[in-house]
Amino acid sequence: MMQKTLLLIGAALCCVATLSSCEKEKMDSMHYDLEGQPLPTQQGAELAALNLSRAITLADSAFVHNFSGNTMKLLRYYNPITKSTDNEVGSVWMYTSAIEAVNGILESLKDMQKQVPDLYAQNYERYVGRLTNLYDGLEYYAGTYTLTSYTQTKKWTVYSVNRADDKGGANVTGVLNVYDDQQWIIRELLRSYKITGNTDYLAKAEYLTDYVLDGWDCTLNANGEENGGITWGPGYVSKHSCSNGPMVSPLVWLYEIYRGKADEKTYRKVDLNGRRYEVTEKKADYYLNFAKKVYAWQKKYLMNADGVYFDLIGAEADAPQYEWVDGKQYRKGLALTHPSGRSYSYNSGTMLSGCADLYRVTRTAQYLNDVKALSLATFNVFASKDPAREGYYAYAVDGFSPWFNDVLMSGYAEAYGYDEISRNSLNYYQANLNYAWAKYMKNGTLPVNLLVGWSQTAVNNKVEAMFSFAYASEYAVLANCQRKITE
Repeated sequence: MMQKTLLLIGAALCCVATLSSCEKEKMDSMHYDLEGQPLPTQQGAELAALNLSRAITLADSAFVHNFSGNTMKLLRYYNPITKSTDNEVGSVWMYTSAIEAVNGILESLKDMQKQVPDLYAQNYERYVGRLTNLYDGLEYYAGTYTLTSYTQTKKWTVYSVNRADDKGGANVTGVLNVYDDQQWIIRELLRSYKITGNTDYLAKAEYLTDYVLDGWDCTLNANGEENGGITWGPGYVSKHSCSNGPMVSPLVWLYEIYRGKADEKTYRKVDLNGRRYEVTEKKADYYLNFAKKVYAWQKKYLMNADGVYFDLIGAEADAPQYEWVDGKQYRKGLALTHPSGRSYSYNSGTMLSGCADLYRVTRTAQYLNDVKALSLATFNVFASKDPAREGYYAYAVDGFSPWFNDVLMSGYAEAYGYDEISRNSLNYYQANLNYAWAKYMKNGTLPVNLLVGWSQTAVNNKVEAMFSFAYASEYAVLANCQRKITE
């Protein structure tokens, strides 16, 4: 078995940097049914190696097509049919998708080093360097401003929606920075820290975590309970699934980093009289308790009747309100209205990974029940049998849905050890990617719609960079899941 695996890995190595004749020959040699789909002849370690090589191929292609110059400027669209790249610059959220893909590949390379030594040798340090370059380029989105929050007024350096011409020169005032963008950066910084051991990544992640949790509404209601929830950004009053759910898992990861250590955290709260005061506790307790709070708040206020999550819940005012206490100005807590908005797959995906992580570290039965319930609900709501391809399940492809679906897949990957539906859902993602790879791959790029392919109108085939990086990330995550199955 090992000899057969190594032969397959060796075949994959010549296909890493770009699509090559080797990769085409490998695809052509697979067995196909009448629909043209590759039959699942690879399993376990073989499939893990193939998935990882494909992740690297897709990421390498996206870096060639979607990044410009030495400053790591992300260009939003590439059309593999016309072989053209638009000049529109991607937002920081889109930029983070490239870091996600690189982290996923590095995680799989590191964890599979013994199984794929040549693949590791050729790509690990190359991707560590790529990670360093990405974080350097991220600083073009950085900017500094002063924020008055629920407990303090403080100067912060955070990340803008938009890229500036100079590092640190981005406008981050008002609605030009949002908490969910910081959260996706936090998640990737912590993954990068766990991969490389670089403490700079950890320090930046904790700094941005302080900023995000400074946006938690810690004002008290009539029952003396925190109003809770994190607004979409400091310039907003609505509290969104996307600005709460993504924070649960990284808070659990921070708890794991500090578990058993004496490190402490001092933070600010609000008492019944509206006065602000300081509290100090161990970092491990602080991070885990906050993860539980954020998770519980979103489940209480934003879960809908289908068992998945609304987009947001509004407030009684349309702009932030302020109050004066003991001669100092603070942001005022506002009563919530009603949840609303479309249920996007990624808002449920972050909660699925969050409750899976909470169960992993606490072994609390309710979190396991939530994993199973949310896995079923997300499959029922977001997956539908493809009418033209028996055995395949389609997911939404409108708007940013391909990346949203990537986040849901990451949730299934976190939950697969606890839930059969999550395991099956990962198989459907694998099948869709393989189908597109076999039938529609063009210039190292997969189409937006994996099961339908390209438009006959050439100019209508622009692919978001973040979708290409999402597909690379998915292949890397699937590689690691297959590796775990074989252990």
